[in-house]
Amino acid sequence: MTQLLRGTFVVLLATMLMGFVASCSKDDDDNNVYGAGSTHKIVFKAIASSGCNIDVASYGIDGNPTTATSLSGTTWSSPEVTSEKGAYNATVAVNAIGVDASSTLKVQIWVDGELKKEGTASGQYLAASASYTF
Repeated sequence: MTQLLRGTFVVLLATMLMGFVASCSKDDDDNNVYGAGSTHKIVFKAIASSGCNIDVASYGIDGNPTTATSLSGTTWSSPEVTSEKGAYNATVAVNAIGVDASSTLKVQIWVDGELKKEGTASGQYLAASASYTF
């Protein structure tokens, strides 16, 4: 009886060990890292209500900001930016001056032609921001 229990235990242990080794051999953790393996085409946009004036925009990828100053009008769009492989985060912040307390400002992050994130603000002095993690 003891030999039967030992044999069963050895077979069970061997099966568990082989299952563990087989499951780990196909494990590809690199695909679970944010932004790993691909680049993205990113456009940052701002849309203000009628009569507002967009003033300043700051945008970037992974803490590398670009600031656009002396802007005017109710819309603004950044040039298309290509992220590096492994990029983690895209952010945008825009300031505008509204006509009155009912004025609005919307900022958007477009990734590969798809709207991914949006932020809004309302009031006479507008500051809207958005952040997107790849």
